This record gives sequence, structure tokens and C-alpha cells, in this order.
Amino acid sequence: MPVNDTYHPYGHNRDARRRSRDGTGVNRTALVIHTIADIAAGFLGLWILLYLLDANQGNVFVGFVHGMADWLAGWSQDIFTMEVEGLRVFLNYGLPAVIYLLLGHGIAARVRRL
Repeated sequence: MPVNDTYHPYGHNRDARRRSRDGTGVNRTALVIHTIADIAAGFLGLWILLYLLDANQGNVFVGFVHGMADWLAGWSQDIFTMEVEGLRVFLNYGLPAVIYLLLGHGIAARVRRL
């Protein structure tokens, strides 16, 4: 222990309790928004891939991904009513994926500028 250093067992870093003004909280919030949008789009994209590759619908993982994709794309179901089932799934689940990515990344960019 250096001679000039005083021992402060409870007040070691008094500035640590003050609010940080370097933007780390804003960056963390933007990262969370960005990540949630990416995960949502990932589930939708994964369901499109599993459907187009004719994955086993009875599989627990495939059922979970399908359930998440249905929940995430519930607001956009049957916007496109095509005869070709693969194209219909691609468009009805791809549109919300793109919208989630655009909105999530746009909101995250806006939050970072605050």
C-alpha cells in the first residue's frame, strides 16, 4: 500500500454511483432493441427456411420455431394469397421479418443519436 494513499473501505469509488454521461446506457438500450429485432427476424427467416426445406412438422424444434413465427407474424397473416404455398409462406413471413429489421435498426439508430 503506498504511503500517500489513504484507505477507504466503503468509499473506494465515489464517482461510480453517479450517472454516467458517456452514453453507455444509450448504447446498451440501442443494442437491446437491435438484438430483439434481429432475433424476431431470425425466427421468421428460420421458419421460412424450415418450411421450404420441408422439415418434419412433428419435430419439437420445428414446432417451436413455427409457433414463434406465427406469433411474430400474426398481424400480417394472409396478406398474400398465392396458389404456390412456398411463395405464400415466403411472402407472409418475409414481409414481417423485413419490417422488424427496418424498424428495429431504425429505432436503435435513433436512440444512439440521443
